[in-house]
Amino acid sequence: MIERFETIRTPERLAEVEQPWTDLWTRSGALIFQSHAWITAWWSSAADRDRRTLAIVLAWRGEALIGVMPLATVRRKIFRVLEWAAKDCSDFGDALMAPDADRGLLRRMWRQAGRDGGFDLAYLNRLLPEAVSQTLLDPAGDGIRLHLNHRDEANWRVRGPWKSGQAWFDAQSKKTRQNYRRGQKFMGERGPLTFRLLSPDEPVAPVLERLTTFKRAWLATHGLASTAFYDEGSPALPAMVRVLAEAGLLHVFVLECGGEVVAVSVNFVQAGAMMAFVTTYDPAVERGSPGMVLMMDYIMWSIDRGLHTVDFLCGDEGFKGRFGTQNLTLASMIGARTPLGFAALIADRAQHALRRRFGRMAPRGDVAPTAEAPA
Repeated sequence: MIERFETIRTPERLAEVEQPWTDLWTRSGALIFQSHAWITAWWSSAADRDRRTLAIVLAWRGEALIGVMPLATVRRKIFRVLEWAAKDCSDFGDALMAPDADRGLLRRMWRQAGRDGGFDLAYLNRLLPEAVSQTLLDPAGDGIRLHLNHRDEANWRVRGPWKSGQAWFDAQSKKTRQNYRRGQKFMGERGPLTFRLLSPDEPVAPVLERLTTFKRAWLATHGLASTAFYDEGSPALPAMVRVLAEAGLLHVFVLECGGEVVAVSVNFVQAGAMMAFVTTYDPAVERGSPGMVLMMDYIMWSIDRGLHTVDFLCGDEGFKGRFGTQNLTLASMIGARTPLGFAALIADRAQHALRRRFGRMAPRGDVAPTAEAPA
């Protein structure tokens, strides 16, 4: 049967394809980041939609949806970048493919994205080693040529042979165990210390409000700018958490001291893994290391319930490396479509080469190059 391709540009059309997209997502076993609900929640809550455009490529075979490339464009200074839709709130990016689809379908969808145009530079990042989108690096493919970019990111995970959470705890260094107990003691002196999982019928809004308050305070303490995710009154984080809850994946862990929440971790469980989406703590009790105590508690909780992995998702923060036993590299791909895009790409490569030559590390993380000031 002949394939046909469609590009979604409007929220109205996005809403219309909810059922076939959700059916495909369920069949494929993909993560929540590639679901229709996740992309829709991001778009409906994004504070900067005025500089973004949906560019989601669908592949149909008859009435059956067999592929989704969830893309969007964003204007960065003087040029337009094609990137994953919901990139700002998704730890892993990828396309969504039917289990029986051939990898050539993805390249044909990518060719369609190039024909649609509307961008100068493509930057697709946070690709797991097994991501189907890595196929687009094949030099034999047609369409806009993608190359590996120097901006990779880390994905730390806890995996091992432990039979119980206590066995995992006992395998940690003496210093780590002492720090955990010292933190418990310090916070326990302020009031009874309790670790627990919020029940499904417990309102999550008050906990999210505490979380964003903690996060803004932490960012201010460290001289970092807040993001739209944590701005006061922003609908973004509640929208994403609601998607997790409605999918039956949400796990919110809290550490309470004297009845007050001092640390929060918004997690979700998929494919036998506990995935830590957002974790933060009250800076007022930082001496007690509440974030570390909570993290160790939910790691033990996860192992005791038969989960094979605790996934810290995207990021190379120090605590992840201290506890992680497996480290994956999240790759990124980049390609130019217009003369402006090629200029930005050349400038970015030149700056990266200079940094390497003079012994400076190239920047890590999710920063797409810009024509005015390549990252």
